[in-house]
Amino acid sequence: MNENDRPQDDAASKELDGVPEEFLDNDGEDGASGNDGAENTAEAELAALREELEETKQQVLYAKADTQNVRRRMEKDAADARTYAATGFARDVLSVADNLTRAIDAVPAELREDDKFKGLVAGIEATQRELDKVFTQHGIARIEAMGQPLDPNRHQAMIEMPNAEAEPGTIVQEMQAGYMIGDRLLRPALVGVAKKPD
Repeated sequence: MNENDRPQDDAASKELDGVPEEFLDNDGEDGASGNDGAENTAEAELAALREELEETKQQVLYAKADTQNVRRRMEKDAADARTYAATGFARDVLSVADNLTRAIDAVPAELREDDKFKGLVAGIEATQRELDKVFTQHGIARIEAMGQPLDPNRHQAMIEMPNAEAEPGTIVQEMQAGYMIGDRLLRPALVGVAKKPD
């Protein structure tokens, strides 16, 4: 820069006194003010991209959670199908178990020791044990009833029986065995319930 140019610069700067800086065209700061605008734009775009990234992350997390819930539901449905698939068949077979029990109960005690009936009774008892074993393998369990308090979810009270020895509401007679398959009721136990004597 020449010495001659300096007075001219001083005169020009005096003329520009009082003018706001954003309207001044300063050669030395021209690049900087341009950069500020570009930096502001870049920061705004970066902030928008970060916000969009966060939203996308949330959507991915929700999608993963939904997928996991669907998978769990499908696994539970498949497990339930395996566990309870035999429900209808099992319900029908229960009448066979009932008839085997009735057959054994119908044989008087003195005939059980008779050589002619020993084989028959042993065969019926063996068939009943085998049926109970198959029930257990398929998750079918007999409901405990005798001496238990009445549970309307598992027992169906058929009669009330005066009984001084048992608490009222206690099962004192089982007319028909009840069964569960897994944690579901297959058939309620038909029972007689104690009540206070009159």
